Amino acid sequence: MTKSSEFTRRHSFAPMAIGASKRRHDLDWLRIMAILILLFFHTGMWFVPWDWHVKNNELSDSFRYWMVWLHQWRMPLLLFISGAGTYMALGKRTLGQYAGERFKRLFIPLVFGIFVIVPPQIYYEHIREYDSYWSFYKTVFDFIPYPKGSFSWHHLWFILYLLLYSLLLIPFFSYLRGEKSQHFRATVSRWLAHPAGMLLIPSIFIIFTQAVLRPFFPDETHDLTDLAFFVMYMLYFLFGFLFYTDRSLWLSIGKNRKLLLIAMLVSLVPFYGFYFHFRQMITLPLSGDAVDTLFDITGMFMTWFTILTVIAYGQRYLNKPHPWISKLNEGLYPFYILHQTVIIAIGYYICQLTWSIAAKFWSIALLSLLVCIVIYMILIRPFNALRWVFGMKPIVNK
Repeated sequence: MTKSSEFTRRHSFAPMAIGASKRRHDLDWLRIMAILILLFFHTGMWFVPWDWHVKNNELSDSFRYWMVWLHQWRMPLLLFISGAGTYMALGKRTLGQYAGERFKRLFIPLVFGIFVIVPPQIYYEHIREYDSYWSFYKTVFDFIPYPKGSFSWHHLWFILYLLLYSLLLIPFFSYLRGEKSQHFRATVSRWLAHPAGMLLIPSIFIIFTQAVLRPFFPDETHDLTDLAFFVMYMLYFLFGFLFYTDRSLWLSIGKNRKLLLIAMLVSLVPFYGFYFHFRQMITLPLSGDAVDTLFDITGMFMTWFTILTVIAYGQRYLNKPHPWISKLNEGLYPFYILHQTVIIAIGYYICQLTWSIAAKFWSIALLSLLVCIVIYMILIRPFNALRWVFGMKPIVNK
């Protein structure tokens, strides 16, 4: 055995599982779908009666009912997929190379986004307070955190969290490389491969952490003090990684897709039951605090069941190559970074028109999709400097 092959054997995850070099087309398609869901969800935030940076003058109660469901699992799904993707990213890298790659792909776009992409969102929220964008932009460098000031990462919290998870969990990744983890990995696979185990063990573990942390960190602020949500999202990332470390465990999700679908549909009954109680559409013989707690608990069960169901049916129907998939996947990260700013900029002007909510919603969503694609194709994709700040690999001239 050569030194290089011995190094690969000792420092790669490949012998443990599916094979880090094998492309999972289903995960690529699910990632694309999840980002498109974000586009429509953030467009809907213009019209739903929830707090957001900017709002339409007319709001829609009906938007609540589909958005409250999407809100529960859209980001956890992305984190689960990112966890599985991290396993693949580690397949041919040392931990040092992995940390350097994470820094370039996550930290640089985060800093660029904070100073270039996010400020327009805050400007449109306070547009009447400034003579011009440039008079507003100077306030970013006061470094006063939003909402009191203009310094924020807004929707880029996902990149920040992903960066921290990727680095903080390196010791755990290192442990999984060693022979000492064999018993742990075998135990995880044995317990999680059974349908009841894969449904209940992760969801109960997530609920337990929230029961411990939320009394001390009750607000969903998406900053570094929001420890409850930080830990919850980290677990989705970690479970994505763990499920992908063993081929039989990963494929067991797809094999049990019908049971997972039934579990997800059943979980929607109490989830919407408690939500309709909030909306005063039904009345439950419970105190307000009890309903709040039960809604959170059923929401976490439903979130996990939905993630597994989506992954399961993705395995069954989406693990197929397509000539577009590599190009779509390449542009997905810049699209995510851009999308919310574009939605707010376009929405600000469209929402001043006397159109119906439906006309405004579809106009904002489709125009934002088109504008993001045009910006990516014309300004980002061809130029290495912009590819670098958007976390893309450079074009190599051969």
